[in-house]
Parts: sequence; structure tokens; C-alpha cells
Amino acid sequence: MSSDKQLHKDKDFSFEPVPLYARKSFWSMFFIMLGFTFFSASMSVGATMGNGLDLTEFIFSVLFGGIILAVYTGILGYIGCGTGLSFDLLARRSFGVAGSRLPSLLISLTQIGWFGVGVAMFAFPAAEVLRVNPLLLIAAGGFCMTASAYFGIRGMEIVSYVSVPLILVLGTYSMVTATHAGGGLAAVFARSVGGITVFNAIGMVVGSFVSGGTTTPNFTRFAKDKKTAVFTTVVAFLIGNSLMFAFGAVGGAFTGKDDIFYVMMAQGLLLPALVVLGANIWTTNDNALYSGGLSLSNITGIRKRPLVIVSGVIGTLASVYLYNNFVSWLSFLNATLPPIGAIIIFDYFGHPQHYEEGAEAAPGVHWGAVAGVIAGALTGNFLHAGIASINAMIVGCFCYLVYDKVAGR
Repeated sequence: MSSDKQLHKDKDFSFEPVPLYARKSFWSMFFIMLGFTFFSASMSVGATMGNGLDLTEFIFSVLFGGIILAVYTGILGYIGCGTGLSFDLLARRSFGVAGSRLPSLLISLTQIGWFGVGVAMFAFPAAEVLRVNPLLLIAAGGFCMTASAYFGIRGMEIVSYVSVPLILVLGTYSMVTATHAGGGLAAVFARSVGGITVFNAIGMVVGSFVSGGTTTPNFTRFAKDKKTAVFTTVVAFLIGNSLMFAFGAVGGAFTGKDDIFYVMMAQGLLLPALVVLGANIWTTNDNALYSGGLSLSNITGIRKRPLVIVSGVIGTLASVYLYNNFVSWLSFLNATLPPIGAIIIFDYFGHPQHYEEGAEAAPGVHWGAVAGVIAGALTGNFLHAGIASINAMIVGCFCYLVYDKVAGR
């Protein structure tokens, strides 16, 4: 074991599979994955749904959308654990070494962008309540989140151990309080203003985290076995993420607001609102910056840790601009990333020999995979029917499979 550790001085394993000695226990992975999916943006989406659906429609939408997310991320989690490879190292095998720079670029842009948005999402409402300059909170929040992401999986583990129980307790209290004051769940949702269809709501559930879910292998590669990887991922995306929607929806339907921070404020929960907002954003921002750093490593050939600092500085400095201007661009990227994960899944099961220990990634470009991402992105963004991310996956995989067949790969 000691000789293995000497060979792997990079604790983030930027360019190699995670060895067995570095794998994490069930509970470590459980908290890391829950922390990943506990995000204030999901609670805000839930609040919007709570203001547009009745109780039955909400439950169906969250359940159906959650199953789609859980299946997609569960398979990616299985692959990440089985190979020990990060998202970017998997992309090298399915897209080719040169071709993998496209998915890595898209992931890094998305995750660093969400990091910046998340920092501002915390700083502006918190500054309003605390009556301080939001730039001070942006600087402090960006520094703290970058510092914990710098320490990799261990830093995320520590933050999640603290944040996950806090979010569960405070979110449950907010939901129970609103339910009791509103005369029960059915009565609370009966306040709904309508205007959202079930089909649109399912799309909101899937779209809220499908881009982040594509990076699932970055974390499950540390799981000690495939059962742990799949179980913790499915629980996080099916139950954990659904709880975020529920916390936001019940409070949103009760207060008529669509931002979880202001929902809790309306309930007289000032301090808990600040805690939930900060803890929620911190856990997910850690994961976002970690994934962004790994993707930049694949592009530049530099190991992850210094690139996390660079990413954190960029995200923090640009956070105000990103918050005001980048959300629509991030929505565009949300429909661009799902084909990447779907293509990795198809390639893994279609060409398992490419993922065996010791197998080398092809140096060039798999043009079918690249074409699949481009065609899938165009479909997801411009076909206004169905669920955008699912449409993007189907078209992306079709392009990949056709090229694979024609090229006799």
C-alpha cells in the first residue's frame, strides 16, 4: 500500500484511476452525494412548482422527474466507481483524448459559472438582511468555498457532514410549519396560482440538476464498491433532491414566494434562512468547483489543485456579472451536457475494453461523439416539445451510434 501511495502523490487523481486504498466508506459517500444535491436553486424551483401545481401534480412531477435523474446519474455513478475514472478521463475514452477537450470545456464553463452564480445568490440576500456591502460577502464566500474545494474530496466530506443535517432539520421545520399553519398539504397546495403543466414540471425537475449530475463519476470514483456508488447516488437524486423541491414547494405555495430565502423570511425564520442558504450553496459550489478544476486539468495538463484556485478566483471576481447575465447561458449549457453523459454510458457498455485497467485512450477525436454533442445541444435548445435534456440525449446517442456503425469501430 505504501508503494501505491508513493505512485499517487496527487490526492485528487487528476490523471489516473482512484486506487482502492483511497476509496471512501458508505457514510462518507452518502453525505458527499447528499451535499451535492442539496442546493438552494432546487428549492427555488420547488417554490415555483408549488405556486403552479396542486399536490397530486407536484408529487407526480417530482417522482417521475426524480426517477429519470436517478437512473441517469446512477448509471454514471456505477461507471465511475467501476473504473475509478473521473468524468474527464471517461470522456477521453469515449471522445478520444483530443475530442474530450470539448466536454471538459463545457463542464468547466458550466461549473465555474454556477459557482459564481451561487456565491452571488448567497451574498445579495444575506447582505440585504445583515446590512453590509455584498462585495464583502462575495469575497468571503468565494474564499471559503474555494478553500474547501482545494482540499478535494476530504474538504467536501467535512462540509457535507456539517451542512446536510442542518439543511434537513431546518428545511423540515420550515415545511412542517407551513403545512400546520396552512391546514395540511392539500390545503397549502390549493393556494396554487396554476400556470404550470405536469409535463413542464417534469422538465423543470430533470433540467434543474441534469448538468451537475453529468459529473457524478467525479465523486463516485471514490466509492468503495459499486453498490455504495449506485445506492448513494440514487438516494441523493431521487430522495435528497426531491426533498429540496418539497421544502421549497410547501413554503412557496404557503407564502406565494418563489425564492426559498424569502419563503423562510416570510415564516419569521431569519437566522435559519441564512444558514440554509449558505449551507446549501456551499455544498454544491464545492462540488462545482471541484469538477471545474478537474475539467481544466484535462484541457491544460495541469493537476487539479492550482486550477481550483484559478477557477475560484475567476468565479468570485465574475460572480456579480454571472448572476446578472449568465443564467440564460447556463440554461443553454444545461441542455448541452446531458448528451455527453449519455454517450459515455453507451460507449462504456458498447466498448467495455476501452475502460479496462491499463487501456489507453485513443489520441484523436471520436467524431461521432462530438457530432452527437453538437446535434443533441441544438435539439435540446431549439426543439420546443418534450423534455429538452431527454431530447438532447436521444439525438446525441443516435448520432454516436450511427457513426460507430458506419466507421466499424
